[in-house]
Amino acid sequence: MRDTRESRLLLVLLVAVAFALITVDIRAGEQSPLDGVRRAAASVFGPVEEGVADAVDPVGNAVAAVRDSGGRHSRIAQLERENAGLKQRLGSDDRNRTRVRELDSLLKTAGRGQYGIKGAQVVAIGAAQGFSWTVTIDAGSDDGIKRDMTVLNGDGLVGRVTTVSRSTSTVLLATDPKFTVGTRMEKTGEIGFATGQGDHSVRVELLNGKASVHEGDRLVTFGSSRDKPFVPGVPVGEVTRVEPAGGSLTRTLQVRPFVGYSRLDIVGVVVEAPRSDPRDTVLPPKPEVKPTPTVTVTVTPSTSASASPQD
Repeated sequence: MRDTRESRLLLVLLVAVAFALITVDIRAGEQSPLDGVRRAAASVFGPVEEGVADAVDPVGNAVAAVRDSGGRHSRIAQLERENAGLKQRLGSDDRNRTRVRELDSLLKTAGRGQYGIKGAQVVAIGAAQGFSWTVTIDAGSDDGIKRDMTVLNGDGLVGRVTTVSRSTSTVLLATDPKFTVGTRMEKTGEIGFATGQGDHSVRVELLNGKASVHEGDRLVTFGSSRDKPFVPGVPVGEVTRVEPAGGSLTRTLQVRPFVGYSRLDIVGVVVEAPRSDPRDTVLPPKPEVKPTPTVTVTVTPSTSASASPQD
């Protein structure tokens, strides 16, 4: 249509009529004379609107998905970070719980033996000063540590201090072949010398070749002059094998140490020896052997025995 004066007048007239119809429809409500027209239009254009909506909605959803994807990816990344943090804290909590148990066990052992200790943590392992079985602890001369002090943990004898710096010390482990400590058997008091073998066992030579020893017997440190390098009463290990005597003047034993040297963490350096020898009191009580219950079954012979035939 050409833009003429007549066309503009017609447009204005149509707009006026539209406003008039809208006003009438709104004021009449359900009684509106246009209600039938509106329903007819709905029946005609409704299916078309639904089809258009079905076609447009997936596109709209896709657009919304793209628009929100950044937020979702950020949320997923945040959840992944939180999950990793929880795992890390859980692992840290597990380790902390283990260390708390080790410290509690160490304090109980020190309490039973009346040892004055300085707690420390193993911070390094490996060869040092020519020794092959050593660890480094984070306590030194500034903490009162000196050479030839006994080192223990909650399970028993760890070793002795060999070198000291201001903040760290080197400990020679009891499994080192150069390590030797005097020992005493539980109850019998038989004396011997334990030497490391470079593995997880210790070789003990008892001075009495005729000593009565059995598997499962336990040993503690005998102690040194002026308590250096070893204080008395520290648990050493349990006998696993008794070598045949063979007429020797000594008795050889294979002993499994109480300490797990491959998992050392919290240790204590004995900075003050006990006033008296604790002897066997530091050893943990042996588990009670419960007798195996037995069941007695009584069999009652049958009273209806058959009678033998008589002549």
